[in-house]
Amino acid sequence: MLGDTRRTLPGAPLHLFALDATSALGAAIGAAIGQPPSRHEERSFEDGEHKARPLVSVRGADVYVVQSLHGGPGESGNDKLVRLLFFIGALRDGGAARITAVVPYLAYSRKDRQTKPRDPVSTRYMAELIEAVGTDAVVTLDVHNIVAFQNAFRINAWHLDTRRLMIERLLSDLPGGAIVVASPDPGGVKRAQLFREMLEARLGRPVGAAFMEKRRSGGVVSGTLLAGDVEGAHAIIVDDMIASGHTMVRAAEALRAQGALGVTAIAGHGLFTEGGAAALARPEIDRWIVTDAVPLFRLPEDLARRRVEVVSVAPLFAQAIRRLSGGGSLVDLIEGEA
Repeated sequence: MLGDTRRTLPGAPLHLFALDATSALGAAIGAAIGQPPSRHEERSFEDGEHKARPLVSVRGADVYVVQSLHGGPGESGNDKLVRLLFFIGALRDGGAARITAVVPYLAYSRKDRQTKPRDPVSTRYMAELIEAVGTDAVVTLDVHNIVAFQNAFRINAWHLDTRRLMIERLLSDLPGGAIVVASPDPGGVKRAQLFREMLEARLGRPVGAAFMEKRRSGGVVSGTLLAGDVEGAHAIIVDDMIASGHTMVRAAEALRAQGALGVTAIAGHGLFTEGGAAALARPEIDRWIVTDAVPLFRLPEDLARRRVEVVSVAPLFAQAIRRLSGGGSLVDLIEGEA
């Protein structure tokens, strides 16, 4: 839900915590705010249990906790979720006035509805867990389905948009000539449309549109139809995440077959799971751009450096935290227009 961001906490100190699994991004957010993360402790025990606690007083404070919920390298997404929940619980017991979970990658956002009988609706279960420990608000990035995300939570839940960040990176060396923004599947058409509209406004000229047919059943992806005129154009494929990279490569193959001269792949989250390195090696895509919401630990370092451009989201989250702590609005950050 999109609640009122203007509630202020007069005189409340601001604390930013970055749990160990997301310490690098948390430190970057702290540097952008001008306030390093507050001290905390995380301990693991021999039987696999753990504890986490703040090492400073949070009584009466406005607290932000950074934890991205991707799997790996040392902890699963489930491990990271439990650590986040327990830490928020400790903050609540410690008397924090307001607790905001800053979750750059929100796990289980893809399973937002029942597609088969007795399917779980994991997005809603995630929301219920986060709310149950006393979280006041959630801030995340490029969720899979914005409507499902907003409907899942009964606390303030804000989704930050990476369109502006990505377009700024593109404009630095975007080739001349015709440009087409493509969605790799019908479900992402709205995302691609919003990206195209912002890119058109920045370029001051028309940008074409295209989308790829995609069907998934039993883990098998099929569908080969491509809608849109891409001949002679540079195509930009826009998605919320890259898993194995197969969807991006599949769309790029279709775009090239229809006459696209070049292809750029853009996503907020670069998971690069099994098969990701092989996808990066394919020649159909000239340029891959992702954010640092998920580190590229699954890729060989030299391959990641050569083939993937990383845009930092630390300034975006820092701006959101500054506005929330001051009772400001996040509307333009949500819409990607800041």
